[in-house]
Amino acid sequence: MIGFVGLSHLGLNYSLATAAKGFDVVAYDPDTELVRRLQAGEFPIEEPGFRELHERHHSKLRYTSDAADLASCNLVFYSLDVRTNAGNESDFGPLTALIQNTDPSLASTATAVVLSQVRPGYTRELAARLGTHAGRWYYQVETLIFGSAVQRAMEPERYIVGAPRTEVPLPEAYAAWARAFGCPVLVMRYESAELAKIAINFFLVSSVSTTNTLAGICEAIGADWAEIAPALRLDKRIGPHAYLKPGLGIAGGNLERDLVTVQGLASGYGVEAGIVDAWQRSSAHSRFWALRVLERELLAARPTSRIAVWGLAYKQDTHSIRNSASVELIRTISGCDIHAYDPAAHVESALFSNLTVHASALEALAGADALAVMTPWKEFSAIAPSEIRRVMKGKLVVDPYCVLDRGGCASLGIELYQMGSPAPGKVPARDGKRSP
Repeated sequence: MIGFVGLSHLGLNYSLATAAKGFDVVAYDPDTELVRRLQAGEFPIEEPGFRELHERHHSKLRYTSDAADLASCNLVFYSLDVRTNAGNESDFGPLTALIQNTDPSLASTATAVVLSQVRPGYTRELAARLGTHAGRWYYQVETLIFGSAVQRAMEPERYIVGAPRTEVPLPEAYAAWARAFGCPVLVMRYESAELAKIAINFFLVSSVSTTNTLAGICEAIGADWAEIAPALRLDKRIGPHAYLKPGLGIAGGNLERDLVTVQGLASGYGVEAGIVDAWQRSSAHSRFWALRVLERELLAARPTSRIAVWGLAYKQDTHSIRNSASVELIRTISGCDIHAYDPAAHVESALFSNLTVHASALEALAGADALAVMTPWKEFSAIAPSEIRRVMKGKLVVDPYCVLDRGGCASLGIELYQMGSPAPGKVPARDGKRSP
């Protein structure tokens, strides 16, 4: 029997994946109302494939709010999402409290694994504080990505495990669980595993920042990033899976949290971390790319225009609006009449005096002076440019993620602006400034 403690996004996906691999699962959360909803098949998350997988394997899952049910588990994962505040600083209080409140309910021979992302040093401090069964504590780097959480949980690239003693094999219950997923298992000391997660995110942030910087240069000089990216993917030092799509900076909370964590560590230990400041500035600049285009091409002359916004979530295939560039855009252009649509994310219209949320993309677009495609949902790429031109009043379309068909839009007279691509009908001047 395998237990999961904390049924937020992380716990729900990993517990379901474990059940899908044939294990009997006890999924615990102290929130009785949440557990009641889960037992009724009502889920607080949106993930592609989640409901279908749950329908096939729910018989292996038992949702409970009784911590005593964990006593039957020989392997227990702590899988509560760690929240961050407005400054992207982690709050470990709820996770620590959850561990302290349930640790007495675990069998003395059970192996406990912290799956939640924690700061370097957390697991060792936790094991020392709990004392009695300190040797049973492990840390594992989670691989959750919003929008592809089911696929990532079912088909992990690797498991990175922080252990109290690296020379000792993993407990059999833990090893058997890992074998079921058929991926490499890297065992290392606690602190190395905790920092490995941050290291992975740092390399991702570096790719995002580099791509967005060069995409901006492309726009300025008339180059096209879509032509350059394939050349990079053929370079063995970068590779076919490198993150090379321009976008509106980093969002969602996890990457920002890691930047703030390392800034704190660097400051405390006298390590130079100016590159982190640069990444944050790069992300902030990219975040307002759509706003700059809208202001330059429309709002400077017509500040009360009607703007359609497609997408509210910070990325496709998720309902999360944490640090969403779309929500930030809506908040910033407060003088406009904004009409928005998202297939999964929800924003209360009452929070914004100028916002109307619609039930479809074309309904939100009707009569708009401009369209901003702020989340790259596949649904949007399936909408024909002819439908866009027919429904909207103006011709300006801001598409940072290159969702729409450029040739089709151009043939209909749509003024399409995409990150990393030359502006429609404009040629860069030799002094570096655009000329009409």
